[in-house]
Amino acid sequence: MQTSIRFLFLVILSLVSLSAPLQAKDLSSYAFVSEDGSLEVSRQKIWLYGIYIPTTDRTCRTYQIPVICGPRATLALEFKIRPHFIECEERGENEDGSITALCRLKGEDLSAWMLQEGWAVALPDAPFEYQMLEKIARARGRGIWGKVIGPP
Repeated sequence: MQTSIRFLFLVILSLVSLSAPLQAKDLSSYAFVSEDGSLEVSRQKIWLYGIYIPTTDRTCRTYQIPVICGPRATLALEFKIRPHFIECEERGENEDGSITALCRLKGEDLSAWMLQEGWAVALPDAPFEYQMLEKIARARGRGIWGKVIGPP
């Protein structure tokens, strides 16, 4: 009798879990970085949550010459994630079918890393932590916030 009750409970639990609404997609795979700073994970275009990676016309200033920053930002991201698995937690879907996601590499938030290294800008609705990481990178002259070193 007790076995049949347990079986019935498991059947009901299975049916309830099948009828539950689907949660946001979680993706875990190798990622490829596009020139525009988006990622492709499991054939899904992903934008990192809370940040904007500047376009290629934005220049960085170094002690030698101004250089284009967009490709350097995407290259930095590519070097960071390759050849590792990343895990992404969907935060929203965009009109073009791409998604915005919080992505991590071995537990490290990739958006936070890009901001800390100065390769991205925090979006206005980004978490407070992201806003502060951008300000610190800007103050330290990292990445796109690079400052001229030495005589002009």
